[in-house]
Amino acid sequence: MQESFAITPKPVNETKVIIVGDAGVGKTCLSFRFCCGRFPEHTEATIGVDFRERSCVIERELLKVQLWDTAGQERYRHSIVAHYYRNVNAVVFVYDVTCPSSFASLRSWINECEKNGLTADCDVPRILIGNKCDLKSSKSSRVDTDAAQVFADRNNMALFETSAKADSEADHVESIFLTLLHKLQQSKPMHVQSEVERQAKVSSIALRIFLYLRVVFSLNYIKSS
Repeated sequence: MQESFAITPKPVNETKVIIVGDAGVGKTCLSFRFCCGRFPEHTEATIGVDFRERSCVIERELLKVQLWDTAGQERYRHSIVAHYYRNVNAVVFVYDVTCPSSFASLRSWINECEKNGLTADCDVPRILIGNKCDLKSSKSSRVDTDAAQVFADRNNMALFETSAKADSEADHVESIFLTLLHKLQQSKPMHVQSEVERQAKVSSIALRIFLYLRVVFSLNYIKSS
């Protein structure tokens, strides 16, 4: 007689990281570089929300990282705010080092996060990335690293300057996100939901619907009798 063994599904550790900043600073390219290991051949302005996933082993645990990249344009932001900022585990603020206006806009992005509960003193880590370091520009049109560091310190964030495009910076982009994920694992337990738990949740909802319909049917039957 052949024995059968029940296989217990491994828990799925999921973490949601949102990337915010002005349009054109390279949010999509950063998430693409980390999740796909390369710079995208064709890039278009994000409309609504862009979403990518990557599985990583962090602290000996398999972690599914979800990177959410929102459109930087004002006209798209209001329609997606509620869903975008829900159940967030970490925030990545991005600016273009060759575009001082994108750096100046960071204050408004921080304010928006704080309005949605992602304050500096909560358990959600935040980091700041200055992107497009590979581009050359005059000193007057470039964000000063010291000024960026002061801003990051005041807002309780680590500062990283890198390039999503340059292949020579690929390992640096990788290390930035992995550093953030290690910090998350060490400071706060991730939400863990096994396949059994997910099925139990679905069954519970189905049972509640069944009981509700049964009560409604019974009441209608009594009224008609």
